[in-house]
Amino acid sequence: MAIDKAAVAFHELDFETGWEPAPGAAPGIEQKLLSGALDEAAGSGVRTRLIRFQPGAHTDTPFVHEYWEEVYLVSGDLTDDGVDFKPAAYACRPPGTPHGPFRSVSGCLFFEIQYYI
Repeated sequence: MAIDKAAVAFHELDFETGWEPAPGAAPGIEQKLLSGALDEAAGSGVRTRLIRFQPGAHTDTPFVHEYWEEVYLVSGDLTDDGVDFKPAAYACRPPGTPHGPFRSVSGCLFFEIQYYI
């Protein structure tokens, strides 16, 4: 497996700026891209990002995608398909794995890596 991803020097993260709506996500779910790029149309790439749910944010349907995804819950609360999680929680999802729907009562932050092999 070859991963084409530029080096990023160790640095402090700014949690106030750089957030944008996560593509295809419900209102109140935002991403902050840390490195890389994922091209779903071409089925290639890798990206590392932070995802945050504002308090009360939720999705209504499960997600299924064709890339690998690893997720670490850093802070807050997250409910995945009716099961409640708090930090430190981790998931690794192979392509085609249904997950969600999600909700967060108080809001949450998680670290996510997505990639094609």
